[in-house]
Amino acid sequence: MSLLFEPLSIRGITARNRLWVAPMCQYSAVDGVPQEWHHTHLAQFASGGAGIVIAEATAVTPEGRISPEDTGLWNDAQRDAWSPIVAAVHARGALAGVQLAHAGRKASTWSPLTGRRGSVPHDRGGWTTVAPSAVAFDGFADPVALDTPGIERTVSAFADAAVRAVAAGFDVLEVHAAHGYLLHQFLSPLSNRRDDEYGGELEGRARLLLRVVTAIRDAAPDTAVFVRFSATDWADGGLSVDKVATVAAWAAERGADLFDISSGGLVAHQSITVGPGYQVPLAAHVRRTTGALVNAVGMIDDAAQAEAVLADGAADAVMAGREWLRDPHYALRAAWELGHDIDYWPAQYVRARPHARS
Repeated sequence: MSLLFEPLSIRGITARNRLWVAPMCQYSAVDGVPQEWHHTHLAQFASGGAGIVIAEATAVTPEGRISPEDTGLWNDAQRDAWSPIVAAVHARGALAGVQLAHAGRKASTWSPLTGRRGSVPHDRGGWTTVAPSAVAFDGFADPVALDTPGIERTVSAFADAAVRAVAAGFDVLEVHAAHGYLLHQFLSPLSNRRDDEYGGELEGRARLLLRVVTAIRDAAPDTAVFVRFSATDWADGGLSVDKVATVAAWAAERGADLFDISSGGLVAHQSITVGPGYQVPLAAHVRRTTGALVNAVGMIDDAAQAEAVLADGAADAVMAGREWLRDPHYALRAAWELGHDIDYWPAQYVRARPHARS
């Protein structure tokens, strides 16, 4: 059997395979409410054989949205709109996850669909952003440093969103601590210049993330919790994979079940050389150091490559993004390419099912 198509059990749930859909922003919500587009977009990946389908970065507060068109889970109307989408993913045999997020200083920005970049002015629907320190992302509006009451509200917002997500039927809650958003901003010394208990050395900078993980675990004791990390800032003086592995171990002690290892996004002057599987060594380091379950991401675009990531012991699962957009039946195709005759082709598509290669 192909490793990619072995089931994986995590905290009482079992993904039918290890080829999953990464969260991808669609910038198509209305007041945080997912629309018909989200239903079609996410359900098609389940039909295409995904093991887990993780919905986009979904804000836990209105001011935590990356753009005014982001999805949310800060109210019950959003919860109720997510419910039939989750049911559609389940009906097609996949597990459903959602990425709980707060964009911090990278919030209130123009959607890429507008063709504009930078912060949305207040008179165009934008808002004042928050961050660990009053330090702007290059080209964006100045944020306000979160005070202690603001930190408490943020922790509560993540917990409340987790409760709504579970009520909507989600199987996996992923905490977004990557790509330069709020929790990543606290983790990195490049953006966190605080001199209180939430700044300074790594333990202080990790305090907010660890409180969020604890609050979500308390709010959803039986639900799988993932954390997405940027394992390096790709910039001098920023986070390193060793530091992130340390934080991941702390998060595991507080109930996190799996770590989704990405990189970058914190600063505009990052220097990255991208290529197929360029982030896989970061995942391998975290897995080897912590002994925790880890998934790899980053230009993993074909079946043999994905299989090799698992065979090499670099990760326990693989998430892809753009390849699923190019081919919503990526897993069905990958199984055929690897010679694995999976049994979860949709009945309506069986007439097109090829015989597995021997």
